[in-house]
Amino acid sequence: MSQAMPKTPPSADPAARGLFTRAGIFRLKPVDSSEEETAGGLRRTMGLWQLVALSLGGLVGAGVFSLAGVVAHDDAGPGVMISFLIAIVASSAAALCYAEFAGLIPKAGSAYTYSYAALGEAIGWAIGWDLLLEYTAIVAVVAIAISGYLSYILDQVGLDIPHWALGAPGTGSGHKIDLFAALLCLLLAFVLSRGTKESARFETILVVVKLGIVALVVIAGAFHVSGGNFSPFLPFGIGGAISGAATTFFAVYGYDAMSAAAEESAEAKKVLPKAIVISLAIAAVIYLLVCIVLLGMQDYRHIDVKSPFSSALASVGLAGLGTVVAVGAVIGITTSALANMLAVTRVWFSMSRDGLLPAYFAKNHPRRQVPNRVIWLVGIGSAVIAGFLPIKEAADLTNIGILMAFIVVAVAIMVMRKTRPDLPRSFRTPWVPLVPLVGIGFSIWLIANLDWVTWVRFVVWMLLGLIVYAFYGYRNSVENRGRPGTVRTTPRAGDEGSTS
Repeated sequence: MSQAMPKTPPSADPAARGLFTRAGIFRLKPVDSSEEETAGGLRRTMGLWQLVALSLGGLVGAGVFSLAGVVAHDDAGPGVMISFLIAIVASSAAALCYAEFAGLIPKAGSAYTYSYAALGEAIGWAIGWDLLLEYTAIVAVVAIAISGYLSYILDQVGLDIPHWALGAPGTGSGHKIDLFAALLCLLLAFVLSRGTKESARFETILVVVKLGIVALVVIAGAFHVSGGNFSPFLPFGIGGAISGAATTFFAVYGYDAMSAAAEESAEAKKVLPKAIVISLAIAAVIYLLVCIVLLGMQDYRHIDVKSPFSSALASVGLAGLGTVVAVGAVIGITTSALANMLAVTRVWFSMSRDGLLPAYFAKNHPRRQVPNRVIWLVGIGSAVIAGFLPIKEAADLTNIGILMAFIVVAVAIMVMRKTRPDLPRSFRTPWVPLVPLVGIGFSIWLIANLDWVTWVRFVVWMLLGLIVYAFYGYRNSVENRGRPGTVRTTPRAGDEGSTS
């Protein structure tokens, strides 16, 4: 603890200052509902539709171009529509909790910031540390998926790529590195380093193009839908559709990445909750239309799980659209990678600004006002993972952390309703505690079905984080340095109108 902390006054309760109290590891980050830009902080430049585009960048990606077909073929048949409905309902429960926090605390950091303000520093640290790995791994996984589509497109136009550059070691004969995936991670870091306004514009353009391609494919395929392909609707029973929901869930949670950019949105308290609800509604419609057209064009048993839409289009004489689908997949999945890279850099920036990680990483570029030091570290880290790990190994790092964040945010909403009912909320999660409990229950169910190796990696990463917190974060936390008797850099936890 800080050496500047004074001795306990005779009248004070010693227990109140213990390690496991609000003065110890459960001290609270001040609830800062202001939208003023602070010196050296992030610049508020994104409006409602740029935020919606950022969220859709994460929501509409691999789920459209591959996941729907995979779940239909392996788990649910045409009942994949029920799988997506279940996943969307469960995701909506979490989204509504995020929406309330986004309007209440319009600051960078997403689940890290929300849990720190509601549940205490140790919980906030754990979720923030968790998200640093999860988001970085997601970027790598997406980059590897894009690399496969890029290789397909280049092969279609007659370009021969050396085998050593086509994949991570062990993924094929002569493979040394997934060069496309690694370079894409560095390219995304470059785009983000140009500034929030520029990267948001780039993301919006890609999202518009992606949605245009999805619309083209859906409209073209709609003329070839056959009702006979929907029978039997539940070939694996309702259990297959429910099991498929566990997989499709990972296609419908991209809004959490957008909430990490809260501090870069104009009128954040007003537009962030709207952006979350609008983007999830749009994504729900898109996924249901995709499922109807995909399963209506081709019998689920004949779908090629490697390229579901391409095989379905080819089955109805529209093979020429296969390359269009591949281009759409590259664009669509790229927007997901960009959204997640932005999210991890903002979580890291926020943790550093709070003193839990070195303040070196909380320094912004003086002109572009983005955390370039963090951006390039994340870019290089994700490039290494994408270049040298097989996609399954990288994917195993992603799932558990996001679900843990969902659980903590849902719990935090219920806690804040009890402890801080007085705080002004621009959006209120309906039917509390029912809605948060639905999100918690679904997340626990999904976590319980994860592979044990995923748990091992998660525990190892969290133990490493515990060591970092114990020897650095706890002592250097802004809330620790700012206790009575020391020079405060932020108001104490619970103060109103503070700027953290």
